[in-house]
Amino acid sequence: MKTSARNQLKGTIVEIKKGQINSEIVLSVADGVDVKAIVTNDAVDEMGLAVGDTAYAVIKASFVMVAKDKPTNISTRNIIETKVLEVKNGMVNSELKLGMGHQVLTAVITEEATEDLDFKVGDKVYALIKANFVILAK
Repeated sequence: MKTSARNQLKGTIVEIKKGQINSEIVLSVADGVDVKAIVTNDAVDEMGLAVGDTAYAVIKASFVMVAKDKPTNISTRNIIETKVLEVKNGMVNSELKLGMGHQVLTAVITEEATEDLDFKVGDKVYALIKANFVILAK
């Protein structure tokens, strides 16, 4: 599978919570790291998704927000503790490589935010990803 999305996290489906229209799929992508995706029930059926299946969480790097402090009272379903592995500064945007277990998550944020938050290699930070921004692939 080739996509333009920087993040293609391989994992195992550990839970499926079906609603009337959508389902929340919980994908274990690293030791103690789960990613939640909201997909339609039609997609669950068409893809044949089941607990125990291998799947990929596909996430555009620009959909990943980064916080220095763990947010509370927020609707975002994915708040993942990570470690900054690399910071690439650009004219408008910066690219952060974030380690989480054996997986690497890429975030693209503004250069201004990178400077304001003073991200450094080794910092503990939190990646925030709305469950609706996660695309599942098999």
